[in-house]
Amino acid sequence: MNHSRTWREIIFSDVGILILLALAKLVFHIFTNDAYGFHRDELQLLDDARYLDWGYVEFPPVTPFIARVALELFGASLVGVRLFAALSQSIAIVLAGLIARELGGKRHAQLLAAVAVAITPVSMVSSSMLMYVSLDYLWWVLIAYLTIRLLKSDDARGWLGIGAVIGIGMMTKSTMAFYVVGIVAGTLLTSTRRHLTSPWLWGGVALSLLIFLPNIIWQIQHNFVSLEFLGSIHERDVRIGRTKDFLPDQLLTTNPLTLPLWIAGLAFYFFGVRSQRRSEAESRPPGTALRFAARLTTNARFRMIGWMAIVPFAIFWLAQGRGYYTGPIYPMLLAAGAVVLERWLSSVSRVRARVVAGITWSALAIGTVIVVLIAVPITPVNSALWETINDVNGEFREQIGWMELTETIAGIYNGLPANEKARAGILAGNYGEAGAINLYGGAYGLPRAISGINSYWLRGYGTPPPETLVVVGFQMSDLSASFESCALAGRVTNKYNVLNEETRYHPNIYVCRGMKPSWAEFWKRLGYFG
Repeated sequence: MNHSRTWREIIFSDVGILILLALAKLVFHIFTNDAYGFHRDELQLLDDARYLDWGYVEFPPVTPFIARVALELFGASLVGVRLFAALSQSIAIVLAGLIARELGGKRHAQLLAAVAVAITPVSMVSSSMLMYVSLDYLWWVLIAYLTIRLLKSDDARGWLGIGAVIGIGMMTKSTMAFYVVGIVAGTLLTSTRRHLTSPWLWGGVALSLLIFLPNIIWQIQHNFVSLEFLGSIHERDVRIGRTKDFLPDQLLTTNPLTLPLWIAGLAFYFFGVRSQRRSEAESRPPGTALRFAARLTTNARFRMIGWMAIVPFAIFWLAQGRGYYTGPIYPMLLAAGAVVLERWLSSVSRVRARVVAGITWSALAIGTVIVVLIAVPITPVNSALWETINDVNGEFREQIGWMELTETIAGIYNGLPANEKARAGILAGNYGEAGAINLYGGAYGLPRAISGINSYWLRGYGTPPPETLVVVGFQMSDLSASFESCALAGRVTNKYNVLNEETRYHPNIYVCRGMKPSWAEFWKRLGYFG
């Protein structure tokens, strides 16, 4: 009996409730992550996972390693591959609740913080696809939590944990470097700079560099190709207008209905909020502003976290980054905002507190419904709602048709004369096509697809090189200069007739023969970033 009570106490403790919420979100994604198919970015990731290395053109090695673990455990299962993405976001919402607790928040603030983070579009999307963004988000939140713990305890040994996570973060996504700038700025601009004389801080720096060192060596060996890739992709994003709405995109990144929370959270880190008993609050004049103003106080202890949010945000903005790049900044702001709201509610009348709390939770409920519809793959394809949602989130259409593409390629390849088929290969224009063929093509006896994009180009064209090519993802004008003949052999379609990059821009599949240049010359010209 006592044992049973102990477990009930654990389950219904503050941390227990956060874990239950995280598990509920995880289960939700397990049941919804198999609606369409893999996204083209996931297909690239899964293909890279078959060639484990300390670096790739597109990203550092952690996410491909996680993808390889998922492939080994679950095969080409949508739910299995995406499990680690959903799990990372579930852990992140627990950490958001724990951040609120470290900042002095009670159960209401902890739960509010966790829910506010859980319903951000970035978190929902990152739970629904395995991308490096999914894990990167977790590392940012974990660093914020560890930093707050360090600031609260003033135990310099905490720098070792922060350094370790920074190292793992740098092995996940290069934008972690901007967060590091924020950490450095926060250290130098606040009283935290006293830690500069601590060997633990420099031990954390050394540990982060040690963890990141294998990728640095890989980059040196490959002439820092990833920097060239990032520069090319950034130039493309600016050119086609993907960065022009950086500030408006912040509302979509965080969920507009959480705006008051994260603004209050940012103010908290620079001004703080002081605990106050209800009786003391109610003894003040009835004006809400007067009551709340009495609670504001300078809070230098946590000011570093404010700089950790502002500095990366400013860098992304000035560098014309994509709007969603700032997504990992907001959990630490939302957690603090939840604490501010909880303290404010304790300073007003019970009736007013109930009304405001009801409005807050109603807003979050509405926000949840909206975000689930636009960020989670649950809408039936080609339904009335499908087109509307795809106008907001175009990533869903890029999850349609990969199996059909592979089947069409297989029909063309297996229809070649036997003597020609033995010397034939498959050339794909982008990583979605190559990744799909390499993921599903084994069941049809297809050879490994080759491509000139990103890390595919580094892997080469094979030995001996193919003599006949089944080509997908190119226009005839791209091929005529390199081959004696290219004949139309089929078209890319999908059972829903959804227009996406494959069916809209390069649906034709060709069989090409008689390469004019040497393979070495052709391959040199073929390489590109995308």
